[in-house]
Amino acid sequence: MAFWKRKNAPNANPAHSAPAPPSPSTDAETKFLSGDALKDRRSVEVLLDAIKQVSESRDLESLLDYVVDRSIEVTGAERGMLVLIDDAGAQQVRVARQAGGYAADEGAKYSTNVVKRVLEDNTPMRTTVQSDAEALELGASVFDLKLRAVMCVPLIADEQEAPEDTQRGALYVDSKAASRAFTDEDLSLFFALAKHIAIALENARLTLQSLENAKYQQSLDIAGEIQKGLMPKSPKSIPGYDVFGWYRSAEHASGDFYDFVHTRDKRMAVVVGDVSGHGIGPALITATAQASLRALMKVVGTPGEAINMLNEDMAERMDDGMFLTLFIAYFSTDGTVQVINAGHTPPLIWRQRTGEIERIDGHGPAVGMVDDFDYSESPLFKLDPGDLILAYTDGLVEARHESRPDRFFDESGVRRILSEVAPRGTSTKELTEELVRHVLEFAGGVREDDWTVVAVRRTGRA
Repeated sequence: MAFWKRKNAPNANPAHSAPAPPSPSTDAETKFLSGDALKDRRSVEVLLDAIKQVSESRDLESLLDYVVDRSIEVTGAERGMLVLIDDAGAQQVRVARQAGGYAADEGAKYSTNVVKRVLEDNTPMRTTVQSDAEALELGASVFDLKLRAVMCVPLIADEQEAPEDTQRGALYVDSKAASRAFTDEDLSLFFALAKHIAIALENARLTLQSLENAKYQQSLDIAGEIQKGLMPKSPKSIPGYDVFGWYRSAEHASGDFYDFVHTRDKRMAVVVGDVSGHGIGPALITATAQASLRALMKVVGTPGEAINMLNEDMAERMDDGMFLTLFIAYFSTDGTVQVINAGHTPPLIWRQRTGEIERIDGHGPAVGMVDDFDYSESPLFKLDPGDLILAYTDGLVEARHESRPDRFFDESGVRRILSEVAPRGTSTKELTEELVRHVLEFAGGVREDDWTVVAVRRTGRA
């Protein structure tokens, strides 16, 4: 049982009609998430990698080939095409590729009728052809080519009204395989990839006008929205606990994350992580680590095992100088807690009976720093009703005073707020909001780094 549930996808429409489009003003980029941790990890990596390519690429031709190839790969299609509309209003195939990363034959036929319909309605479309009659309804080319699955999305680069000279076009894939039927998740991921082709084309136009800086901003906006969609909602009803998580990124894409997971043995796992740096690179590592941990904690027994396996995997992916600090805590319904701290800012435990505050120091280096480090979690300890664990990232304690930049909020500031607020018996949400308010006042509203806070209080109520 998950701690939160995503909204159910809408019912599929008839095979030859277009489903409701993921509007650019909605969370279309995260509708491809299926709830399958491994599949979602792959999808997020694909999309964040596309954002990174768009942000960094200086070769438009290679970039367009790359995105069309990835579109074919993630949808399982046989062919993919980027179709642009020329000044006369005619369709021109800008890029034509086939599965395996090869160029398709010049002049290869495709369903111009489907592309036309998508561009006229500005609406994504997927269709599975069940009969010759349906094929003919879509166009003679669909019938002649014996296509069984077609998917097409318009290129939309920005939520705002596009300038008149913005390039119009569509991203298109198809397959003759009767066994291949594109899903709603395929369409949403495909639509998100199309946005990055549109961004690349728009960037080429902006470069000619000396506005190249706009491309980075566009990609980061989308990355931020994707990452926001991956952050879980705080669980509302966990037997014996009151739990709340909060974060704000310093930039569009954050290196921080938190998560709540049911472990293999039905304990509640709380995760707080912080990847060094800011921007697309750390955001990609963050998404990968979050998805990996979610999968690992469902199959291994302890947080130490999970971190060891994650470190073995991530050490190969992370560049020199990049690392991930991580805190994981497993909570049992009887108040028993098992924790591990991999180089993370030490969380604090507030004890209701005595008012004392304890510190959870590190059990090893940050993930990615030592490839073969053997992590071991702490011995089990107990939270009594009213006791509270507060975990946070270093951005919070490193907040600078608005008029004295050499002065930091520091752990002492967190301890002071915890000592003042925790005895009131407030909810974890109220305590977190009070802490954040004090840090913002201290820093004059300035955030130089990502801020993440997760509070867990044992209530003792079943």
